Amino acid sequence: MPNRFSRYAQVLAWLDQYVIKRLYTERVRRVILQSLPFWVASLLTGLVAVGYEELFVWAEQLSFTWMRMHPYLTLITTPIAFLVAWWLVAKLAPAARGSGIPQVMAGIELSNPTTHARISYLLSIRVAIVKVLSSVILLIGGGVIGREGPTIQISAAIFRAINRLQPAGWPQLSRQIALVTGGAAGLAAAFNTPLGGIVFVVEELTQTHITRFRTAVFTAVIIAGMTAQAIQGPYLYLGFPKVTASTGWFLGVVVLVAMVCGLAGALLAKSLLWLNAYRQRFSTLPEKAAWVATCGLVLAGLAFWVGTEAVGTGKPIINRLLFQNDHLTPWYLFPVRFAGMALSYSGGAAGGIFATSLSAGAILGDGLARLIHVAPGDTNLVILVSMVSFLTGVVRSPFTAAILVLEMTDRHSAIFQLLLGGLMAQGAASLVDPVSFYEHLKDGFVRETMTQPVVSEPNGKEVETK
Repeated sequence: MPNRFSRYAQVLAWLDQYVIKRLYTERVRRVILQSLPFWVASLLTGLVAVGYEELFVWAEQLSFTWMRMHPYLTLITTPIAFLVAWWLVAKLAPAARGSGIPQVMAGIELSNPTTHARISYLLSIRVAIVKVLSSVILLIGGGVIGREGPTIQISAAIFRAINRLQPAGWPQLSRQIALVTGGAAGLAAAFNTPLGGIVFVVEELTQTHITRFRTAVFTAVIIAGMTAQAIQGPYLYLGFPKVTASTGWFLGVVVLVAMVCGLAGALLAKSLLWLNAYRQRFSTLPEKAAWVATCGLVLAGLAFWVGTEAVGTGKPIINRLLFQNDHLTPWYLFPVRFAGMALSYSGGAAGGIFATSLSAGAILGDGLARLIHVAPGDTNLVILVSMVSFLTGVVRSPFTAAILVLEMTDRHSAIFQLLLGGLMAQGAASLVDPVSFYEHLKDGFVRETMTQPVVSEPNGKEVETK
């Protein structure tokens, strides 16, 4: 609808006419008019990220409660949740499926005068709403998913919407900068990791030189992060684990663990791509529904066998390993979580892999530390390196992974070991596939988006495709 946001534009126009013009010179006014929408979008991103996190915490706890009270019921509720979460995406917003990061990458690639009208298919408020609903329902049913990738897509959709709503005549930042900035703000608010958001932009979202958008990115990260902190406090995602930053011969252990975890992460990415391709063989609705229900039923069986540690984001597992000195995790938990991630992702609903990859890396690192008899004081460092390395193996962003884990734990003394782990994992993962998981999916979303119809408004702006 062309005029559904006209009131918002009228408010901005009034603000410019009666406040900004009267208080500032023309040069300062242009800077303010260019930046104000991004400040609004950053504030909204912080609020949405906090609300989304609260929903995720509630959904995960509800899932754990049901499974503990009625374990047999899981065999029914999990397949149903998989089906409902998949149906919402398939019916209302197909681009809401999966992580969300490849969609943002595809949107950035399509941010040019000839193809920008198609980005609505990937990044719209409708897609964002479906993303939240589908992922929360899947998590209630026991899905092994995270919220960080979805938060990035939701944030980019918010920034794009605000950017499009500016009154006529206002100076605007480019569409590409809007999406890049939105992605950075989303990650910063989701993990409370401002540096991670900035590094993520440079390393993963775009190859464009940072001087083009550094001010927008820095400002958005600060506002979104401070909004989240104002509500939740200056928290750390994983607290302050005890870490001894060992050097010397122990660096050999770091390299070995990093390469094993990097290979494991790359194998997960390869498995997700294979399952995604296999799922596309099903063309009829009954076939697709049967596949989704089967994924849910298999995961329900794993949850019934293992318990609540088989499902959810995996953050409680990381906390237990880092802070409770509980290194008695059963050997089968890693393959169960590995399978859970694959089943949850290939079901076709919304859900990210950042948090779940970190938990899988922590479990694998704990097992490797026990296998090679690492001293108790060094085990936490091995776990942190494993988290960085497994995530690097999946997404191929070693510096982002290292900075994220660093900011989550405030363990600056281990920065060189974390960076070394990410670098070694990157090299090992490249042996499995030289192209990153997100790059594979991005190319698919670009092709998919280019097949969608585009409807233009009378004023020349694009509208959301159905």
